[in-house]
Amino acid sequence: MKKIALCLALLSLLALGGQAIADVCTIDDVPAATLLLPYFEVDLDSADGITTLFSVNNASAAPVLAHVTLWTDLSIATVDFDLYLTGYDVQSFNVRDIFDGSVPQTAPDSAISNLGAFSDPHFAPASCSGGLPIGNIPGPLVNLLRQAHTGQAVTLFSGRCAATDNGDNVARGYITVDVVQECSTDFPNTPGYFSGTAGYDNVLWGDYFYVDPANNFAQGETLVHVEADQAAFMSGDYTYYGRYVNWDASDAREPLPSIFATRYLNGGVFTGGTDLICWRDSKADPAPFTCGTLPLPFPLNQNQVVIFDEEENPELVPESRFSPGIPEEDILACPWESQRTAVGGPQLPVSPDFGWLYLNLNTSTGSVQDPYAQAWVTTVMSADGRFSVGFDAIQLNDLCNPTDIILPVN
Repeated sequence: MKKIALCLALLSLLALGGQAIADVCTIDDVPAATLLLPYFEVDLDSADGITTLFSVNNASAAPVLAHVTLWTDLSIATVDFDLYLTGYDVQSFNVRDIFDGSVPQTAPDSAISNLGAFSDPHFAPASCSGGLPIGNIPGPLVNLLRQAHTGQAVTLFSGRCAATDNGDNVARGYITVDVVQECSTDFPNTPGYFSGTAGYDNVLWGDYFYVDPANNFAQGETLVHVEADQAAFMSGDYTYYGRYVNWDASDAREPLPSIFATRYLNGGVFTGGTDLICWRDSKADPAPFTCGTLPLPFPLNQNQVVIFDEEENPELVPESRFSPGIPEEDILACPWESQRTAVGGPQLPVSPDFGWLYLNLNTSTGSVQDPYAQAWVTTVMSADGRFSVGFDAIQLNDLCNPTDIILPVN
């Protein structure tokens, strides 16, 4: 009986969709309307190389539609597809499979998507007729993915580029997952996406992992859960997708913070050092660009980075606070929309081996929201070939009540 009661209590909590305990403008791990995988890596040269895994879960008994979008590290959308989740369903992804053209096959059909004992009946929007299951990604779009996310000239973009080129054939970028009301091939930056396609129910949750078999590393965290509340925002507010709706708040999604604190260790048991996983909002909607150049406002600068050692002695990283930054003159901690930055590496040199970082990632890019710029930071620490950990940085502000805190450090 205790086991049955526990199951019923859990289902009661899930049936709430997390909304009873959600706190909009506090980025917490509760069911949300949008999920963000802030950064992914896939080694396209080696099946044993690094890859990224993630899951999308439905916290409600009612089946829901979700829309998955892949973006390059310079925030250019490349491929999207729909996902049908039955009640309390979970779908897991290996991002490597997507770059091979394979995605989960889901549909409002019990022969394809099983209805569990606690799921409500299937629903089948007219917009999804003939569109689910979606099948495999066509070959030309697989080529687009591989070219775009490795910084190569993209055939379907008329030979233009869409990402940074790191010369290692590792696909990089980030992924968003939105709850939606209808099947669609629109990207979130497509006009009209938030006036008919997007939904606002806070029912999605998930997690992600970086898996590097060659180096015996794996790290995991929850996806970034971005809640929606159509009564909480008004035109002119900073919202998560605000740049794509001319800041009219029709996306109704809470913004992420912009100032963070996190520890770092470069030595001791963590011989592999510390990396920052950064996602940033450029507040722009860049298009494919001439290869060998960068679209504005990249590379992104930051308002302030302060390095503290373990005796509280501060070291200020010089910056200009305006984007684009000048690589020859500025220390650009996280210059792209999505990236991995080595603490102590050329992008973020540090003097002490142990300490913590104050990261004010606000920056001015010519937007009406300047100087504020939402971001997300996760910290990864590793010991060569032995173990590794990952955790989210501490949030020090929220952009529902914008603050730009500059520490008085000379």
